[in-house]
Amino acid sequence: MKIRKWLDTLLAFLTVISFAGVIVVVMIQIMSRYLPYTAIWTEELTRYLFIYAICFGAPLALLRGEYINVDMILAKMSHNFRRFYEIVIYVVLIVLFGVMIKTGYDFTLVGTQTSATMPFTMSVVHAAILIMSVLLAFYSIVKIIKLIRNEEDFKSDIDGGGI
Repeated sequence: MKIRKWLDTLLAFLTVISFAGVIVVVMIQIMSRYLPYTAIWTEELTRYLFIYAICFGAPLALLRGEYINVDMILAKMSHNFRRFYEIVIYVVLIVLFGVMIKTGYDFTLVGTQTSATMPFTMSVVHAAILIMSVLLAFYSIVKIIKLIRNEEDFKSDIDGGGI
C-alpha cells in the first residue's frame, strides 16, 4: 500500500512536470518568433512532453474514477450489481492493456531512429505507450481489489465527488 501511494505521488509529480514543461517550451517557441534565436526543437519537444503527461496522468484518472461515464445508468444500478459490472469492465480493460503492453513493447523496439530535432532515439517516445499500458493495467488490478473488498464509495461518484 505504501508503494502505491508513493507511485501515485510520483505520477502526479511527473504529470505536473510534463505539463509545466509544455508551458515553458511553448513560451520559448512564442518568444523565438520575435527574437533572432530560432528554436526549431520546440514543436517536437512539446508533442513529446504532452504524450508523457498523458502517460503519467491517465493511470491516476483511472484510479480516481475520472473517466467519462453515464451517471444516469450507473445511478440506477444496485450497489452489488454495480460492483460486479465494474469488475467485469476492469477485467476487460486488463485484457486490452495486455495487448497494449505487447504492442507497446514491440513499438519501443522499432524506435531506433533518432528524433528529428532532439538528441535521443524515438524508442524513448515510443516507450510512453508501454509505460502507460503497464500503469493502467496495474491500477485496473488495484481497482478490482478495491471492488472485491467493497472499498469503493459509489455514492460520492454519483454526487460528483469522485472516488
